[in-house]
Amino acid sequence: MRRVITVLTAILAVLTGSFLSPAVADEPGSQQTDPPPPVVPRPTQWDALGGTVALTERSRIIVAPQSRTRTAMPSGQQELPGPARQTTHQLATQLQGEVEQVSGLRLTVTSAPVEPRRGDIRLRLTDDPELGAEGYRFDSSDAIRVDAATTHGLYYGTRTLLQTLRADSGHRDVPRARSTDRPTQRMRMVHLDAGRKYWTMGYLENLVRRMGDHKLNTLFLHLSESEGFRLYSPKFPGLADPDHSYSRADIEHLKTFAARHHVQVMPGLEIPGHATAISETFGIGFGSGENPCTGAHTHSHLTPDWIIDMTSEKAVETTKAIVDEFTRWFDAPLFSIGAEEVPGQLGDCPRVKEFLADDPEVSTLGDLLNRYINTLDDVVTKNGKRTAVYNGSEHMDAPQQTVHGPVVFITWEGTGSEPAIPGHDEIAIGPFYVTPNNYHNLYPNQSWMYDTWAPSTAPDMLGSSVMNWADYNFWAEDGYLEQHMAMPRAILADRTWNGSSAPGSVAGFRALVTRLGDPPGVRPAPETPRVDDGRPSHHWTFDEASYPSGWTYASRPPQTIMAEDIAGDLPGTSYIINNPELVDDGVRGQAFRFDHDRDGVGFGGLDVAEPWTVSAWVRLTERTGDQVLLSSESGALKLQQYGTGKVGFTRYGDADHSFDYTLPLARWVQLTWVAEPGRTTLYADGTRVGTIDASVPLPMRSIGTPKVSLRGDLDEVVTWDEALTADQVRGRFAAYRR
Repeated sequence: MRRVITVLTAILAVLTGSFLSPAVADEPGSQQTDPPPPVVPRPTQWDALGGTVALTERSRIIVAPQSRTRTAMPSGQQELPGPARQTTHQLATQLQGEVEQVSGLRLTVTSAPVEPRRGDIRLRLTDDPELGAEGYRFDSSDAIRVDAATTHGLYYGTRTLLQTLRADSGHRDVPRARSTDRPTQRMRMVHLDAGRKYWTMGYLENLVRRMGDHKLNTLFLHLSESEGFRLYSPKFPGLADPDHSYSRADIEHLKTFAARHHVQVMPGLEIPGHATAISETFGIGFGSGENPCTGAHTHSHLTPDWIIDMTSEKAVETTKAIVDEFTRWFDAPLFSIGAEEVPGQLGDCPRVKEFLADDPEVSTLGDLLNRYINTLDDVVTKNGKRTAVYNGSEHMDAPQQTVHGPVVFITWEGTGSEPAIPGHDEIAIGPFYVTPNNYHNLYPNQSWMYDTWAPSTAPDMLGSSVMNWADYNFWAEDGYLEQHMAMPRAILADRTWNGSSAPGSVAGFRALVTRLGDPPGVRPAPETPRVDDGRPSHHWTFDEASYPSGWTYASRPPQTIMAEDIAGDLPGTSYIINNPELVDDGVRGQAFRFDHDRDGVGFGGLDVAEPWTVSAWVRLTERTGDQVLLSSESGALKLQQYGTGKVGFTRYGDADHSFDYTLPLARWVQLTWVAEPGRTTLYADGTRVGTIDASVPLPMRSIGTPKVSLRGDLDEVVTWDEALTADQVRGRFAAYRR
């Protein structure tokens, strides 16, 4: 009978994707084929023994005496992911607090030479070459024993323990099992665009906790972009804004914090391209000085100062000094210098042609770039690191200069299934873009990642990374981008650690991740306080405005223009192609004019639950099948509802709603939506149009969608975190008409 129950339970787990081990009686020595345990990522090997071991008030965390002050045994030494910095005793003390948060039990930590008894947790370093730098053995047949060659491995074994406790309804029972578990890929990375966007330290700490819980070991902070530089050093005054960058003390804090979660903080700068913030600070761009390059020699939407002048001794020495300074701030094995997307047309610039003709070591733009990479690689190597670059230089003709062999290529092309650049180690990022704006609109294919993608085990493929880019979401809320990264990050963790075909469905995996929830210590994201005293929460005037302190305008006018928020803290920016233009005949001052379905403005805000109010002045110039004012993944406010042409709103996957009102053409109209839970009222020019018994959260991602925008002029968009009364709506309209 027990066999039948076990089989039925296993079938049910596969069908539902629950991944839960069946509950069977405690039979010492019995083994069976079970679904994987409730652990993310899946252990590479797991033998269920049946039953559980309970933590009790008598349970202890025992540190093997010979392991107490050590971080690693000789067999655990490995270049990547870098050395462990937490001793076994420090890990045990940390585990004590984590177990208490999960189970409510405050276990005693001891390093006395005692034998573990049932329900104890024993941590021990062992010189076992099979485990490598991050593997571990887990045995919960009686006591819970975790053995590893480094505290990296011990930490990961304790993550498995903590997740099984979180999955248990009482948070004290651990399934009896034996496991030998080690990762498929050495580097399991999360990449954040911290050049275009400044991330709060609170978010970074939560991200590190989540990464450690999923056995991801590298946080790659891409710390400079054309729009900003995020490391503040007094050695380079004017380069970084102190309020929107990280000081040396900030980085030391983050490194120390990350080390407790066995995450390496890998820095990245972006040079010689993507470097307007650097080149304008020091006057070292290709658009500076005599005989400058022009817009014809760079990408169409950018200025020539987007590229640091590799022909200039001053520019080379300045960037060497920057790299030398900031490599010293970090202790991860790799330091990225970017080095991608240098435009081929730069080779037609007279300044470049003259330099190539005079220098016998370089004959092409590819030679010039490769020599520049090698020059900076010498600086990185001198400081004990290896250089990483994004791929791209390998496509350029370079007959005289070859990139140094130890340089690692971060490949953003292809599937990442196999190495693509002979002679170099690689990290694959290509299939895992999270760029949630309406221009790029890139999100990892989670089903493909889970069901199909196989991480490469080639010796020159170091690992893989899920990657965020903050293009056109420069001032987005941390939580907006996190909501798009969380699940792809968990899937990447599972695939790069386990490597084998994933069981069940991606829906079941997502359900497991949701069930496990956040690890101990994750702090709730700070909520933006609701403004419910009659004041607006946001107010976009659509007048010409400069980027705020800490951000550099890197485009050619009139691209990537900013929508300033004079009431809140959520400016927006337009895109680089088919972006709206500023016009002078707005309701007040200027307005944005939209004339293409790719026109849009990215905000990157989280939706606001009802009640809310939004008003907007709109002057339509033409009718189309669908026109969107504000949108998110869950819903949209429509100026023309699909199918009716009337003003309305949509809850995606649920329903389209239309009011009995059609916007006129060629004149300004103030529209106001007022939403309460289950009820939305529309006003036009202060007069009530009607009410619909439905509502949606206020969409705050963007103006427009990836495919649909509006046709006409937009001005004075204002939001409130409350439902305005009819008198208040009329008063707002009258105020504009005075």
